Amino acid sequence: MPYLGPGMLGFAIFIVVPLVVSLVISVFDWPLFGAPEFVGLRNYQYMLDGDPAFWVSLRNTLIFAVLYTAVNLAVALGLSYWLMNLGGRWAAFFRVLFFIPVVTPMIGNALIFRLMLNDDGIVNQALAVIGIEGPQWLNVPGWAMFSLIMMSLWQGMGYNIIVLGAGIAGINPSVLEASRIDGAGPVSRFFRVVFPMLTPTIFFCTIMTVIGAFKVFAQPYALTEGGPGNATNTLVLHLYRNGFSFDRLGYASALAWVLFVLVMLITAVQFSQQKRWVTYDS
Repeated sequence: MPYLGPGMLGFAIFIVVPLVVSLVISVFDWPLFGAPEFVGLRNYQYMLDGDPAFWVSLRNTLIFAVLYTAVNLAVALGLSYWLMNLGGRWAAFFRVLFFIPVVTPMIGNALIFRLMLNDDGIVNQALAVIGIEGPQWLNVPGWAMFSLIMMSLWQGMGYNIIVLGAGIAGINPSVLEASRIDGAGPVSRFFRVVFPMLTPTIFFCTIMTVIGAFKVFAQPYALTEGGPGNATNTLVLHLYRNGFSFDRLGYASALAWVLFVLVMLITAVQFSQQKRWVTYDS
């Protein structure tokens, strides 16, 4: 047990204590500078009844999480399977290429995308060359959410490609070879052999991607600033603004706890349903 001590101590200091402190702060009107005032559940009541931006940010977060997770997993799974069939040095080259955005700074990537997607940015200039008038990517609500999702996919999809690729590489080659001998083509082999054996890895990627999607912050902060209006304002961005722009740490802590409970409930539902589609038979 002594070897668990450092880990448990770090977990207590950096996870448990901040959780408890934020729960305490959430029942106070706590300015960044000044004396806190106990308000009970008033922050939570205001969130549900008096803050329309909360419901807008919650809706935006749900839309982002659903679309981002679905497209991310579908494309990453397809690319992983393609890389498995490609093999050789080209497969290694493309894995590195897809993973590079994951390790580059999120803020820097978002600022580059912002320059590219401006009304007179390089994307609209390229479209104009072929006679297409590009939309206002960052100034129209629908296009702004689309841009946010595309930028996030470019940044984060490489992680799932690597994980799913490792899962595919772990499938017993004799099983794949037997399916080839039986005449199964690439599509049939994917849906009848690879996908069922890959469900534990897909389940892991789903859990991590959903949690990451609900925590989205840097992309809307740097790319759209939550706009136009509140069209891309997310829960974490709303939390940040209340805490550090509006000087309302108590309300920001209440938002953090609602987000925490929401993510825990969704994760619990995912675990409760995994037996319906995840198989651990090898």
